[in-house]
Parts: sequence; structure tokens; C-alpha cells
Amino acid sequence: MSGQSPAASNGITPQQMVASCSGAIVTSLFVTPLDVVKIRLQAQKNPFPKGKCFVYCNGLMDHICVCENGNTKAWYKAPSHFNGTLLVCVLSLTPHCTSLQDAFVKIVRQEGTKALWSGLPPTLVMAVPATVIYFTCYDQLCSALRVRMGDYSQEAPLLAGAVARVGSATVISPLELIRTQLQSQKQSYRELTECIRSAVQSEGWLSLWRGLGPTLLRDVPFSAMYWYNYEKGKRWLCERSHTREPTLTITFVSGAMSGSIASIVTLPFDVVKTRRQLELGELQAKNLSCQVSSSTFSVMSRIVAQGGFSGLFAGFIPRLIKVAPACAIMISSYEFGKTFFRKHNEERTLRPLQDTNA
Repeated sequence: MSGQSPAASNGITPQQMVASCSGAIVTSLFVTPLDVVKIRLQAQKNPFPKGKCFVYCNGLMDHICVCENGNTKAWYKAPSHFNGTLLVCVLSLTPHCTSLQDAFVKIVRQEGTKALWSGLPPTLVMAVPATVIYFTCYDQLCSALRVRMGDYSQEAPLLAGAVARVGSATVISPLELIRTQLQSQKQSYRELTECIRSAVQSEGWLSLWRGLGPTLLRDVPFSAMYWYNYEKGKRWLCERSHTREPTLTITFVSGAMSGSIASIVTLPFDVVKTRRQLELGELQAKNLSCQVSSSTFSVMSRIVAQGGFSGLFAGFIPRLIKVAPACAIMISSYEFGKTFFRKHNEERTLRPLQDTNA
């Protein structure tokens, strides 16, 4: 097995985009309910005060949400009391996870099933295009690099993953800034346009990419390690299974394992990134200059000073529980879509030849 993506070698970019788009939607549908319940439980234990921020993740991207007036937003407020605590639920990993079960049941019973996917549409507005850019660029770059790197072609996924993540994060970063301002100030699009124009005039175009550094600090190493380990793991499992084409199970297991490894190694960067994002979001909500915000290095130093080096690995199990299935679902959906389109193309190509021979 060469390890080269068939879709990439055939240059079917539109179909790669459809496959990645489908994967993003499937992943978000599976992971969003878990994050909605997690935020409800957090809001119950520690209500979000006005002007504070919290992180919402749909399985593909992190989003900073600003609290306008305590727990007033319908999709994350806690109208009922949920039994148990989120910490016990996440750390125990036992069938008797009462808080999670109780939250799911009460949300569905009192607000309907749709409430579990509340907040999904606005996040998909960014998650889908970012995923399409990311996966399509990776496939094209990896295919090209394998040819050009010769004896070092095995390292192509490492470089392609890093470059693809830089590209997708850079494109989406201004949209994240715009969405945070819309949430924090309830501005009309005309007011938002004026706000962005004045910010660009006073601080330059780079102000639209404020906060990109902490994002790249975590996402680029994660992406590089993820794709390298994924391609290695997929090739190894194919050899063990004596098959040339990876099955859905092989891609799922490879995605979960590589995502777990990458999430563990990059966890300190994730902690710093989240803290930085929250600081930037709160400054924007209070209309304060982001220049007074702490640097990435000072945030890391403060975390170590407050909680020791173990503070850089806070949230280890919750991050692993979320990242591993999200990576597995996304990559297996994406690979399944590419395989489907490739076989469809082959059938379309062979059909005229068969008719001619007949």
C-alpha cells in the first residue's frame, strides 16, 4: 500500500470537498450534544457571570462564547437541576454516569431533542469551510510532497498537515473575531462593518488576525503529529489485515489512536490557547484594547506558578474523550466519502468501455 490518497492522485478536488464537508457535519452531529450537556453542567455548578467567556466546541473547532447577562442564552442556560457532578462523570468513565444521563434526559424531556444540537448552525458556518480547506489542502499537498521528497516521502504527512492547518486557521481567524464581537455586543452587520473598518484603520489589517498565534501554537503541532501517526497507523493496520485498501474500521481506529496521541502531546498548548482565547474574548466584550492582554509565554508562566507543571495538563481526560472520537468520526467519514466517489468515477469510466466491447 503506497499510502497515497487515491482521491488526491486522481485530482478530484470537488469530491474531496464534498467528502470533507460531509465528515464535518457528521462529526458535529455526534459531538455537539456532549458539549451542550457539558456546558449546561458547568453553568449549573458555576454560573457564568456577565462579560465572562466560555469555550464551546462542536468536535472540530473551538469557539469563544460571551455571556451577556448570566445564564440568559437559551442554548446554554440550566433551567433544571441535574443530579451529580460533571467531574465525577468525566473521570469515572463507568456506566453509572448519572449526571450525564440525567442531563441528557431532562434536556430532551423539557426542551425537546433539538436542544441537544442548539448552537450548531453558527459553529458549522465556520467549521465546515475550515474543514473543507484543511482536508482538501492536506490531500493535495501530501500527494505532491510524496513525489518531490523521494526517499523522505514517509515524512510528507508531517509537513503537509502542518501547512494545511496554518492555511485553514489563517483563513478562518478573522471570522472567529467577527463572530465573537457579534455575540458580545449584539451589533447589526452595518455596525460591525464600521467597527471592523475603524479597527483596520487604527491598528492595520493584522488586527483581524488577533489571537491567531495561540491557535497555531496548538493546532499546527497537533495536525503534524496527527497526520503522520494516522498514515503510519493506517499502513500498519492494512499490513496486519492483509488488505491494500483501508476499511472503515481501520480508518476509524487509526484516527482515534493518532488523535489521542496528538491531543496528549499538545495538551499544554491547548491549555495556554484556551486561557488566551478567554482573555481576548473578555477584553473584546468589555471594549478594551487587546494590547494589554498577556502574552502566550506569560500565560504559561502564570499557569505553572499557580498550579505547577501539572496545571499545563489540566483537562487531560475530558480533552481525550472529546478529541479521540471526533478525530475517528471525521477521518473515517472523509475516507469513506473519498472511496465512494473514487469507485463511482471508476464505474463511470468503465461503463462506456464495456458498452463498446459489447
